Amino acid sequence: MNQFLTALKALAEETRFKLIHLLLTQDLCGKALAHRLGISEAAVSQHLKILKEAGLIDGGKRGHWTHYSVEKQQLEDVIREFQRMAHQSAPSSSHCRRMQPVNKALTGKEIRTMCCGPCCERPIKLKEKPEKCTPEQIKECHGDVKDHPCAPKKEGKRQSGEGKVR
Repeated sequence: MNQFLTALKALAEETRFKLIHLLLTQDLCGKALAHRLGISEAAVSQHLKILKEAGLIDGGKRGHWTHYSVEKQQLEDVIREFQRMAHQSAPSSSHCRRMQPVNKALTGKEIRTMCCGPCCERPIKLKEKPEKCTPEQIKECHGDVKDHPCAPKKEGKRQSGEGKVR
């Protein structure tokens, strides 16, 4: 996973992504890459260093020049990891996944505040806004909870003296 993340970080920068794209068409030296991208050779060198450390490219001497090529196996490994992630099965529970704390120390109120509108405004079973959910829909989306965690909280009656500006 560490190698995957390193490769993603390297590919996330636009110039490095362009370098990979160029190197997939043919092996090129730093000077040719700089010319094609319209940047300095020093900038290309820095980007190539990051791509090489990520294992995405390799360089080989040809005469006086080092020509770079894509390590296709490493790039295919990144693609396979994305495919594996995309094909993972969804959780079997139909409850709101945000109601499950990532940090086991969280309980009650903290869990409910982690849930927000987007997970409830577009679930398959709900046709209305969170405020209009029926108790059955709330239970289906969030499990056994008394109040819908995404609905705006109703304020209780103010006690005398509360809320007055002095």
